[in-house]
Amino acid sequence: MKTDLNLLKAFAAVAQLSSFRAAAERLDVTRSAVSQSIRRLEDGLGVSLVQRSTRNVRLTEAGQALYQQTAQALASLTCALDDAALKGPPRGLLKIAVTSIAERFLDGPLIAGFVEAYPEVSLDVTVTDETFDIVERGFDAGVRLGEVIEQDMIAIPVTGEQREVAVASPAYLARHGRPQHPRDLTAHRCIGWRRAPDVAPWRWEFSDRGRAFDVAVSPQITTNDMLLMVRTALADGGITFGIEDTFRPYLERGELVTVLDEYLPPFPGFYLYYPNRHNLAPKLRALVDHVRKSGPSA
Repeated sequence: MKTDLNLLKAFAAVAQLSSFRAAAERLDVTRSAVSQSIRRLEDGLGVSLVQRSTRNVRLTEAGQALYQQTAQALASLTCALDDAALKGPPRGLLKIAVTSIAERFLDGPLIAGFVEAYPEVSLDVTVTDETFDIVERGFDAGVRLGEVIEQDMIAIPVTGEQREVAVASPAYLARHGRPQHPRDLTAHRCIGWRRAPDVAPWRWEFSDRGRAFDVAVSPQITTNDMLLMVRTALADGGITFGIEDTFRPYLERGELVTVLDEYLPPFPGFYLYYPNRHNLAPKLRALVDHVRKSGPSA
């Protein structure tokens, strides 16, 4: 059968977002238009692709099979068409999923420099620590630590090597003492981080003579907000733990100090990553070039 490419685009958006409303917003059409597109595709194939209810949308078995078989090809075709159709400077919406700890990407200058250089590109940055397939969720690219990026992705360095640090205020350490070994942390008030309410707090990882180990610190304070962790540590609330860039301004001013440095070696830093596609959309190519020109920094 002959199928309108726009019908497949509507179906892919619904499959990725599990919502007719969200799919309509992404495609900049009405909800009714998305619903009609799905209906026309189902009528043409003679099979139900989507199960609808008042609360959610789910793919049928046939819908799941169709999405798995067409998603990558549709994404590549869309990029190829964009590349062929667009003349002049890059333009369009560029969706990026960025981990909350990627300070260099999120601190302002890199993004500001990009939108200044490419005024016809709209940048939509979702800050999230959830782990997911960026292609399936409809993102053009992501920014994460290199060690957790899937091997089939193209990765461009945003930073040099990074390091995690344990930090506290000088006043807290004067009152409670300075830990000499990571196991001493169990006797301290710790401020921990978790990416979501239903997951365990992040384990604090260390290394001793090349042997990696972690410490379950049982934080007295746990949050998914890095700024709250910083503020609590600044208020003499305890020892907290995270990427050094997060705390750098406070370390430089002496408001926080590091402990246990000898147990915290560097590791690969943050990367901009995206699917391995033959045809890269001009808007994404522009971001890749901008990141490369900015150069990785430690």
